[in-house]
Parts: sequence; structure tokens; C-alpha cells
Amino acid sequence: MIAQSKLPVMTPREYLEWEESQPIKHEYINGKVYAMTGGTIPHNDVALNLASALKSHLRGKGCKVQMADSKVGISEKGPFHYPDIMVSCDQRDRQARQVIYHPCLIVEVLSPSTERVDRGLKFRHYRRIDTLTEYVLIDPDRISIECYRLNERGKWELTLYSIDETTPIDTETVVEFTSVNFSCPISTIYEDVVFPQDGEED
Repeated sequence: MIAQSKLPVMTPREYLEWEESQPIKHEYINGKVYAMTGGTIPHNDVALNLASALKSHLRGKGCKVQMADSKVGISEKGPFHYPDIMVSCDQRDRQARQVIYHPCLIVEVLSPSTERVDRGLKFRHYRRIDTLTEYVLIDPDRISIECYRLNERGKWELTLYSIDETTPIDTETVVEFTSVNFSCPISTIYEDVVFPQDGEED
């Protein structure tokens, strides 16, 4: 995110109206807007692979799968963010045109410029959504997926899905998102993704 320091502080309504006419996406936090930066091809590949698998799994089940052009609102007063992927199975979001307010699953694909915000500020904001039960962080540069899942005690627990040098050969890691009763091989999410070579800059 890049702060737009020359813009005046906006109300949530002013932001939503203003942002519809902008050529690039902006997130909204405490009256200020922040321009969104672009992602890499591996970033896009990972997001598209997972969104496609979720869409296929949830077809006909009353859920909406959204990608990076759709906003999530923490409340009607904001903040407003653009997750890489989110799923809402809440009837209140069925007719939404501007903002999703009741997702059960949010996914962010990490990048060097956004990782700190995705792990910190955004996760703090997302945890305020009372319908959210899973938050997922995907590393597009190595096979590693972190799933933060809300347990029955109201605590967020981490489940890590990964493949590294200690993973037995011919073992297929299966990723599970309980919020939408979804599972798939981790290789599905990383299909056609080109990873950095050793020593290559991110």
C-alpha cells in the first residue's frame, strides 16, 4: 500500500463514491486512502488457481468467491481492504455490489511489499469480522501455506501446510479450509507457478 498524502481525509461514504471512478484500487483506513501496488505473475497464478478450485467446489452452494477487485468492509465505517481471495456464504452478501461485509474465509498471497501488513494490520482488522473463521497466507515463492483458524474457544490457531526437503518423496500434502468444507492437494494451488532460482532476487 502507498499512502495518498495529497488527498483530504474522507468519510466512508465519500471514499466509496470516489473510489468507484478511480483507475486503480485504493484501500481505506481511518479516513485515509492507500493505493494498491501490483503483484507478480506467480502471485496471480496462485490466487487464480485457488479461486478457481474454490469456485468449482462451492458452485450451487450459495457462496460467493471473490478475487482482488472486490472490497471487504470491516464495518460500514471501514476499514476497507482488497483481499486476494475471499468467500462469503452469508445471505446478507448475496446482493452486494460494492462491498462484502460477512466473509467466512479470507486469503492473502504474500509479497515483499505487503507481507508485514498482511500479517499485522490486516489480520488485526480482519479478526473484527464476526463471520470470519479462517485467514490464509500463501507464499508464492515457496510451497508454504499458513491457515489461521478460529477454534471453539475463540482463539486463532495456526496450521501450516508446506513441502520442503524434509517432506517424504511421493507424499502429497492436502490443504483444508474447514470454513467452506474444502480440501485439495497443495500442488493444485501451486500449479504452473514458477519459483525463484537459488540466489535470485524476489
